[in-house]
Amino acid sequence: MARMDSETRTYRTGGEEVVLDLTEEAADFVADRGDGLLHVFVPHATAGLAIIETGAGSDDDLLAALGDLLPADDRWRHRHGSPGHGRSHVMPAIVPPHCTVPVLAGRLALGTWQSICLVDLNVDNASREVRWSFLAG
Repeated sequence: MARMDSETRTYRTGGEEVVLDLTEEAADFVADRGDGLLHVFVPHATAGLAIIETGAGSDDDLLAALGDLLPADDRWRHRHGSPGHGRSHVMPAIVPPHCTVPVLAGRLALGTWQSICLVDLNVDNASREVRWSFLAG
């Protein structure tokens, strides 16, 4: 029978929109675990997870694209918090709050330029929880 190990970690995202690279933490979590699946989940209504390239501008491009698609203005019916806060509640339909990555011999089976990133547009919540789960193969 397969066994799942799971833990929750807290990350400080601050008061700005952010794409936070979690790949190193993911690699540490699965190290020496053998084959299986890493499932990452953000238990928040206003954050998501993306597998993208970072460091070459793609992270900033993602924030810009989300800004174009989901402007921080007064169009949103969900109106508490900072101006445009309602868009943060729509974002998880576009950038989902979960991702799953194969793990082979204790290593993430990501592509060369892929990183696991927390995407947070909610400037009203400076702290985020991420649940890391490993299901052994």
